[in-house]
Amino acid sequence: MRPRIPVGSPFQLLLLAASFALAGYAGVRLLDDDWFGVALWFVGAALLHDLVLLPLYAALDRALLRGLGTRRERAGYVRVPAALSALLLLVWFPLISGMVESRYRSATGLPGDVFLARWLLITAVLFGGSALLLVLRSRVRRAAKQRPPAVH
Repeated sequence: MRPRIPVGSPFQLLLLAASFALAGYAGVRLLDDDWFGVALWFVGAALLHDLVLLPLYAALDRALLRGLGTRRERAGYVRVPAALSALLLLVWFPLISGMVESRYRSATGLPGDVFLARWLLITAVLFGGSALLLVLRSRVRRAAKQRPPAVH
């Protein structure tokens, strides 16, 4: 008997085809002006990620797991806020670092020197919220273990 390949509903297939068509259109429009620059950016981003960033955050994750020892289930409480903070840093790096502060001020009329403090505050809130969630879940788990079983 041949294994059956699952196929989605006609609506799912239509949505998938529409998303491919939209992505193709966006790709054609993006590559229309400066295809070499866009291709170079994609290749550079892939190489930067695979050769620099992936080994870096794999080493950081390994150090985190080694530091947690037997409490590896708690790694997510550090991984998630760290990943979100790193993503915010990656997206807003020029403003956080202050490299484009004068250009930002001239384009918007707003101060550009507030982004580092805001990123640090968001990072602190992310880690604080994660720590609070860990404490609450630990207390609920501990209370559930101490509760006697219900008699029926």
